[in-house]
Amino acid sequence: MTDYCTIEDIETHTSTPTLIQLTSDDGQEEVDRVVAQEAILYSSTLIDGYLRGRYTLPLDTHFPLLRILAIDLSIYRLYTRRMRNEMPEVIENNYKNAIATLRDIQKGVITLQSENDSLETASFNAEEYKTNKDIIDRLFSKERMFEY
Repeated sequence: MTDYCTIEDIETHTSTPTLIQLTSDDGQEEVDRVVAQEAILYSSTLIDGYLRGRYTLPLDTHFPLLRILAIDLSIYRLYTRRMRNEMPEVIENNYKNAIATLRDIQKGVITLQSENDSLETASFNAEEYKTNKDIIDRLFSKERMFEY
């Protein structure tokens, strides 16, 4: 299994005091790394569950989108430890968006692009574009179009 984000990634997106509050159970003044790592394990397992069958796991390349999703899922998991009934709306929305994105990846609506992929491979190639329409199927002729 691959961890798609790190504790430092989560800390960057929340803040150190918030992460301490979400992870520390005994009034410690530092991040409980075990608790944070369990949230990362949750997010990585969930992501792998959605990717299984579409991609060969474990993934051997780094996908920025998966890192962002893992951060949002991990933060949500940490918030459920403390604020299950008072979940901040932005955290809830980020979680819902992450799940929706994972579903789109699973369906093939979204494909993963690694940091190493060039933009050329992801761009439109006119030679590969195919249509079943020809010049006879036009709604307006060239002459008609020039009237506007």
